[in-house]
Amino acid sequence: MGQPDSANLPGGSGRSDPARQPDGAIAAPALEGGNLIAKAHVLGRRVFARLLKEHGVDELNPAQGRIIFELWKQDGLSQAELAARTKLDKSTLTPALVRLEEQGQLVREPDPSDGRRHLIRVTERNRAAHSAYLAASNAMLDLFYAGFSDDEIAAFESTLRRLIANLEASTQ
Repeated sequence: MGQPDSANLPGGSGRSDPARQPDGAIAAPALEGGNLIAKAHVLGRRVFARLLKEHGVDELNPAQGRIIFELWKQDGLSQAELAARTKLDKSTLTPALVRLEEQGQLVREPDPSDGRRHLIRVTERNRAAHSAYLAASNAMLDLFYAGFSDDEIAAFESTLRRLIANLEASTQ
């Protein structure tokens, strides 16, 4: 028995050629990484939204939380820096920033070193919610990694970083 046809093509791995069933249907791929990541993403957003609400952080949804989380790590980022860190494209990030600004969660200030740029900063109102957001985040991590050893967590996160790097390389 030989390799699937795609393995014989230049750059083929044998993983992407769908196998035909006798009835003509296309079999599901044997590897489900992308599907599993998508399921974890959907479930994670749902659970995290509930945890945020339980911790009294009603004004932020999980997507906005990604933006705020990066600003808590380093306040005063440009929109381009924030897009790179959150992996959100401009068409998604811009309206989210507008909503967060309207909610009083952040402000955009002119960059003193470059008048064409704006720096994005969290407000005092937002900083007041930091401890509740952090508690919700920690509760999420407890759920996410329940039953994992420290070594398994490190290996899993290392694997995810490699996967992200592979995907980023394909967009260059």
